[in-house]
Amino acid sequence: MPFFKKPLAGPGYIILNVIRAMNIIGLFAVIVASFSMLVKTFIVSKFFFFDAVSHVITASLSMFLIITETPLFRTYILHSWPLLSPSHGFVTLGILMTVVGVSVLGNLNKEATSQKSLGVSYWRIVISSGIVVVILGVANIFASYIFRQRKLGVTARQVRAYGAVAAQKALPMPVTMMSTPATSIHRADTKNLRPFALQRSDTVGPYSGQSREADPRRNISAPMNHVQFEERCEQVGKPDLAHHPAMMGERF
Repeated sequence: MPFFKKPLAGPGYIILNVIRAMNIIGLFAVIVASFSMLVKTFIVSKFFFFDAVSHVITASLSMFLIITETPLFRTYILHSWPLLSPSHGFVTLGILMTVVGVSVLGNLNKEATSQKSLGVSYWRIVISSGIVVVILGVANIFASYIFRQRKLGVTARQVRAYGAVAAQKALPMPVTMMSTPATSIHRADTKNLRPFALQRSDTVGPYSGQSREADPRRNISAPMNHVQFEERCEQVGKPDLAHHPAMMGERF
C-alpha cells in the first residue's frame, strides 16, 4: 500500500527541509561531543589511541553526512555514494545516523567519558546529541517511505528538492552516471561486433576492374542462344498430355 499521496508533496517539501536542518544541527552536536570525549580520553584513559580513533571516525562520519545533506560535491556523491544521492531516499542516511547516535551513547559507560570526567555541561552535550541523532535517524527512515512516489520513481529526496512538482522535474539518472564495470565490459564487447549490414561490394560487386573469375559465386554462365535452346528441348521432349490434370479430371 503506497504511503505517498499527491497532497503530501507540498507539505513534504517543508517537513523534509525542516528535518534536513535538524539533521545538520544534530550531526554538528555529535562532532562537538566526539571531540569533547577525544580530549578527555587523552587525559584519563590508558589505552587512549583506540578510543581516540573511534571518536575520530564518528566525527568524520558525521561530517560526511552533513556534506551529503548540502549541495556540496553532488557529482562525487552521485558517482561514489549513490545511496546518499537524490536517486535514493533517506533509508541509508537514517541507518547511519542511528548507528552514530548509538555509538555516542555507548561511550557514556566509560570512565573517561562519564559525567564526572566530562563535567555536567559536556556530558549533556554528549547524551543529548546521541538521543537526538537516533530519533532523527528513525524519522528519516519513516520519511523516506511516507513522502516517496514509487509508481513514478520519485524519491523522498526529490520531493524535498522540488516539492509538489517533483514528478515533473525529477529526471532519471543519466546513462553516463550509471556506468559500472559490467556495463563498461559490455560496451567494450559490442565495439568488436560487426554490424549486421551488407556493404555495396557485398551486393553488386566491385567496380575497380578486378577480375570476377576469382570468386566462384560470381562466375555465371552466359545465356543460351536459340540453337542451344532447341537442342535442349529435343533432348527433354514434350510432356505427355495424357498426364495433364485437365485430361485426368474425369477420374476424380
